[in-house]
Amino acid sequence: MSTAPSAGPRIQQRPLGAAGPTTSVLGLGCMGMSDLYGPADEAESIATVHAALDAGVTLLDTGDFYGMGHNELLIHDALRGRDRESVQISVKFGAQRSPDGQWLGYDASPAATKTALAYTLRRLRTDHVDIYRPARLDPDVPVEETVGAIAELVEAGYVRHIGLSEVGADTLRRAAAVHPISDLQIEYSLISRSVEEKILPTARELGIGVTAYGVLSRGLLSGHWNNDRALAGTDFRGHSPRFQGDNLAHNLHLVEALRTVAAERGATVAQVAIAWVASRGEDVVPLVGARRRNRLGEALGTLDVTLGPADLAAIEAAVPAGSAAGERYAAAQMAHLDSEH
Repeated sequence: MSTAPSAGPRIQQRPLGAAGPTTSVLGLGCMGMSDLYGPADEAESIATVHAALDAGVTLLDTGDFYGMGHNELLIHDALRGRDRESVQISVKFGAQRSPDGQWLGYDASPAATKTALAYTLRRLRTDHVDIYRPARLDPDVPVEETVGAIAELVEAGYVRHIGLSEVGADTLRRAAAVHPISDLQIEYSLISRSVEEKILPTARELGIGVTAYGVLSRGLLSGHWNNDRALAGTDFRGHSPRFQGDNLAHNLHLVEALRTVAAERGATVAQVAIAWVASRGEDVVPLVGARRRNRLGEALGTLDVTLGPADLAAIEAAVPAGSAAGERYAAAQMAHLDSEH
């Protein structure tokens, strides 16, 4: 397999929800280029963004707290000389961090929302953000107030579309009553399927698209993970329940079962895992968190994978719903997820 995608757009486009923009059917999640997965090579990160754009990826996902602004600055550098209107930049905000990177909670109050966007626009050196969303539901601020503040930014031309992240069905309804919501960003993978019970049906009822992150469960479903992998101290997977002890051994056993299914279909584990998420519906756009061109090339190979009913049945037999060991976040982080309550 090629280590980098060929130049020239080849990725199909699709509407992101009834009220959202048209984006590529795969998006690029940029978090790992700046934060939370250990050290990254900045030059390789920019080259990866360039390769994604050249292949036809148009959706770039970031957060103002990824590396405390570093990720937005990196995206600005990667987009230098490119047509801004050909790219959709999705930005999360609200997470509060100290200079040493510690997490301090969330602030999605109207004033904080507008202040955060002002700094985001300056770091990106752009006059608008395509999708703006709170990273989590602020327990101290009604979602109507947060969405109302972003709606004012839409009216002023600074934001094109409003998104949400990791909220439950009731919150989706409340938010959509204030302003059209383009998409819900939420973890969705073979081993993270809780969205299917209530949240996904509600999003579909409301015409809200889904941008699925964690489609490879932070590398666990990549086919490249092993029990002996050493993690940097800044890599949050060192504290993630699914990557610990017996949980990891159990989950890697699922990966090996998936590897067998993938090999029978001439694909890699990662490609089958991504293709499964993409198969969930025309309203689901997987975000791939590739930090290097070789991983991006593998992810883009998913576009050549077609899964029929028998393939999907084999995949779900290898990794049944609810079969993963461990929660997707540690208990303290799970408590912040409106989507899990």
